[in-house]
Amino acid sequence: MHLTPKQIVDELDKYIIGQEKAKKAVAIALRNRYRRQRLGLEMQEEITPKNIIMVGPTGVGKTEIARRLAKLMKAPFIKVEATKFTEVGYVGRDVESMIRDLVEASIRMVKSSRRESVLEKAKQMAEERLADILVPAGRKAPPANPLQALLGQGQNVPQESDEEKQRRMTKKEETLALLRAGRLDDTAIEVEVEDNASFGIEIAGIGSDINIGEMFSGILPKKTKKRRVTVAEAKKIFTQEEADKLIDMDEVISTAVERAEQDGIIFLDEIDKIAGKNMGQGPDVSREGVQRDILPIVEGSTVVTKYGPVKTDYMLFIAAGAFHVAKISDLIPELQGRFPIKVELKSLSCEDLRLILIQPKNALIKQYQALLEADNVRLLFKDDAINEIARYAVMVNETTENIGARRLHTIIEKLLEDVSYNAGGDHPVTDVDIDAEYVKAHLKDQIKDNDLNKHIL
Repeated sequence: MHLTPKQIVDELDKYIIGQEKAKKAVAIALRNRYRRQRLGLEMQEEITPKNIIMVGPTGVGKTEIARRLAKLMKAPFIKVEATKFTEVGYVGRDVESMIRDLVEASIRMVKSSRRESVLEKAKQMAEERLADILVPAGRKAPPANPLQALLGQGQNVPQESDEEKQRRMTKKEETLALLRAGRLDDTAIEVEVEDNASFGIEIAGIGSDINIGEMFSGILPKKTKKRRVTVAEAKKIFTQEEADKLIDMDEVISTAVERAEQDGIIFLDEIDKIAGKNMGQGPDVSREGVQRDILPIVEGSTVVTKYGPVKTDYMLFIAAGAFHVAKISDLIPELQGRFPIKVELKSLSCEDLRLILIQPKNALIKQYQALLEADNVRLLFKDDAINEIARYAVMVNETTENIGARRLHTIIEKLLEDVSYNAGGDHPVTDVDIDAEYVKAHLKDQIKDNDLNKHIL
């Protein structure tokens, strides 16, 4: 699916209110990737993505834009906080770990896609395995001990006759039919499953994740364990195991690495927290060092992962920060130059917050209505109630910490606390009307608290 910039913005509009400049910038950056792929190889190598830096307060949609964009384009995506990283030589995560995380995310995406394509075949194979457990095979000779095997001796056990075999096959067909109809789903059986328990360690300074289980997987036989489960659960377990057997993991890894290199998006949040002029002592000592470590990753370099070398030249980096204290100019010049597109996101107005409550596909009001409908409570929000919630959110954001649209979550949780607590049971469908008076009555205590907070030092 190759959407035009306008189509990308239209899709983002379904989930994010306002911020047209930011949407336009990311839409163009995404379309440029598609344009680049249509050029000759020589020209492709010369064109690198134009990274974006978003400036704006918390809760205005910076992360949501990047996340929705990646989902829309089915691109490998990770969000990382710049404050998690430390300069090489300090204890903590090194910047190259973001590339390893992106590759892992890409592998999960490709593997999930491949699993979907073989799901039907895997289901059939899982049903065959279950039928074999429910209708075991006929008599078999027990394995000879090593000395008997060497001498060509074994125990003579009468084998299954043709008639017995025919009866077993008929019973197996009947069992398969019952399995497919779901008639045996609640039957308890004992199955043998792979024991995937393993543990990994990260070596500080090197930043390399080592999975001990994977290191010895080719040498040691796979461990199994017995579990007592229902047929329905066994079907899921076997389907996943059979799907994994049908997938060529070498092909998955090579495809995933290529997708991470060509289509990967890394959202680097809180970049303003590693900017600052005073970098000589205390907790600020490694800020500039982190920037210098991030620089080669953003510029384009090769990172060694357990899946092989991964190039970062064509990955798209979207940085974001509030920049209340620091400014973009406080970042080292080389890093500033690697984010040529700068977009400012504005604070949310009362009208923006009102639209966020009702307009997006995943609007908060729709979410809470769906949640409480599961307990036979039908929430009916009047227009004046929605206006009052938005007005109150603006007021609290102005008088306390401005957390943008996230304030709406806090308010609605408080507003519906009593309804959520009393809902439940087998009562008939109950309508709850929420108007402006209801909002004022349930939030008046919060307003008093906030008014007092202004005068407390």
